[in-house]
Amino acid sequence: MTTTNTRVVLSRHPVGEATPDCFSIETQPLEDLQAGMVRVAVDYISVDAGTRTMLKGEGFHNQVGLGETILAGGVGRIVASTVEGWEIGQVVRGGLGAQSVATVAPELLEPIDDSRAPAQAYLGALSESTGITAWIGVRDVAKPQKGDVFVVSAAAGAVGSIAGQIARIDGARVIGIAGGKRKTDYLLNELGFDAAIDYKNEDVSERLRALAPDGVNIFYDNVGGPILDAVLDNLAMQARVVICGAVSQYDDMDNVIGPSNYLRLAERQSTMAGFAYFHFADSFAPAAAELSQWLAEGRLVLPEEILEGVERYPEALQFMFYGGNLGKLLVKVN
Repeated sequence: MTTTNTRVVLSRHPVGEATPDCFSIETQPLEDLQAGMVRVAVDYISVDAGTRTMLKGEGFHNQVGLGETILAGGVGRIVASTVEGWEIGQVVRGGLGAQSVATVAPELLEPIDDSRAPAQAYLGALSESTGITAWIGVRDVAKPQKGDVFVVSAAAGAVGSIAGQIARIDGARVIGIAGGKRKTDYLLNELGFDAAIDYKNEDVSERLRALAPDGVNIFYDNVGGPILDAVLDNLAMQARVVICGAVSQYDDMDNVIGPSNYLRLAERQSTMAGFAYFHFADSFAPAAAELSQWLAEGRLVLPEEILEGVERYPEALQFMFYGGNLGKLLVKVN
């Protein structure tokens, strides 16, 4: 039986990039399990760009205090329980944190069926912060029509790759923006996107003019910054810009750089709307059902990159911000 917990804690608030030296790895003995609590051996930890916004010490998102365990979603198996209905061996998902063993109240947990999909899929294609976010952004906010030119940034990432696939299922012509040939090849050859732009080696605005001469109808943005400006400059009339994230800005949230081409919205009678998945709770069930069906049918693909060992979580977070991962980034613990 496991008697210790290894956890990733915040040792200093990052200034700019969240480098591995902002974190510490601590191993501590487990205390006796208190009444009303459940203990979970964590199998996989989700690595998400939004975590960077939790390390400032203040802000809209939940914050991690110095010396506290990094907040992160995870899946694992119950190894001890004092709560009826939460049994040893049950597979669960929840806010388990970046650690090897989580001791939590059951209100933070959700049972999952790993016979329907691998457990880690509930941190990716079937999770609120990834697959369901993509579904909501496409279906509830963007609402593409057949033949629309749908452009998505961070298109080879977890959310972007699913958003692009959903738009394709809905009949849009999908153009993905990603960094590097490995990623653009994946978009074209594995996900079936209609076109891909390598922002590291191509002029995004110039390529958009060539690929979408009549303009972009929908832009699903996960990046912000210069890429957002480039797409704004190439909007069609009555286009829709959907703001899901702005990963290019997360290292300096006190000095977010907004779009300089925002007047294109007025000129082209277009709209920009932001969203966060937790405002669309009524969509969780239909989104999960449809995503599950597509996965079972092989119509939806989400690649995974997995680093092994809880101590590699800081490395994984930095790897994500360097744009290294293809699809969903996970840390395998046990």
